[in-house]
Amino acid sequence: MEIPVGAVLFFRDLTIAIAINLIVSLSLNLEFGFAGVPNFGKVLSVAGGAFTAGFLPGRIATWVYGIELSFVDNNAQVVAEINKLLIQNPLFSISIFVVTIAIAALVGAVLGFIASYPAIRLREDYLSITLLAMGEAIQVIGYNYTPLIGGTLGVRIPNTFLWVENFGLKSLDVVGFIIICVSIFIFIYLERLVRTPLGRMLRAIRDSEDAAESLGKDVTRIRMKTIMVASMIGAIGGALYAFRTVNVISKSYSRGIWTFWPWVMVIVGGAANNRGVLLGTFGFVTTRRLIDFYKSALDPFLPFNVIWLDYLLLGIVLILIQFYRPEGIITEKPILTIAKEKLSSLAESDKSDTKM
Repeated sequence: MEIPVGAVLFFRDLTIAIAINLIVSLSLNLEFGFAGVPNFGKVLSVAGGAFTAGFLPGRIATWVYGIELSFVDNNAQVVAEINKLLIQNPLFSISIFVVTIAIAALVGAVLGFIASYPAIRLREDYLSITLLAMGEAIQVIGYNYTPLIGGTLGVRIPNTFLWVENFGLKSLDVVGFIIICVSIFIFIYLERLVRTPLGRMLRAIRDSEDAAESLGKDVTRIRMKTIMVASMIGAIGGALYAFRTVNVISKSYSRGIWTFWPWVMVIVGGAANNRGVLLGTFGFVTTRRLIDFYKSALDPFLPFNVIWLDYLLLGIVLILIQFYRPEGIITEKPILTIAKEKLSSLAESDKSDTKM
């Protein structure tokens, strides 16, 4: 039985959307779930990475190829010319992509430092307000400062994987595959990270800052480093999303989409549990995509506009989770310093020694 093309495209786009949102949600889980940092400005790092992708590769290619037109003022014409040249130069195309992702991560770390430095020593509520304000500021800058990413109109960015079409592949599918691979890598990296002494220290700081400080831990420095690392991950997600959509416009990086929705995914799935975040992201993104896919069929049966259905359903789910399972669908589990099997063997040896 042949699978319909529409179903293939739906599941392809769904998988890529889950991967992008998983990157952002995992970075938030590192901050909030493990370190207890209430980052309500997650959009700051995501937009920072996307704006880097909107600003950098086009200007690099314009300079290398000697294109005299302004990248912003003649954006469509310049990008079309760059794409014609990039399709003939795979090595340069890959180099632009890798350099942009690396610089986006660096920009994310810098933004994380700038956002957290003035308020990192404040109580959680004041810190969250400061981070929220910083997240709003970057959208205002991107929207009003035209030379950055084209202001209100945004910019198209070069498609750095057009060259794969010479081999019968689709460029955006290759970008999507890279996004999925990066999300898997980040998931594995964070899973291993939180099982190290550093991960246990983050939990200790989250649970009791005073106790951690009494043991000689520099709580302020550790929290700042955590925000910077999480901001790097969020910026990578934003840059990859920009390469996937091949355009960047400030209004696409709103507080609701890139701050509130990741919070919902983390809270519903289970904070301080990467598997829970994966489940929350999968359920959230899938629900929204299904509603969007079937909205024309659902509209006649609803007493309100179907565009509000996902907000309503997800809001109800979030309320129910907070009432009946505030720790999330998958609860946080203690991480043992020593494997359970080794602990059992040590206990048995202690028993035998006692008997002797």
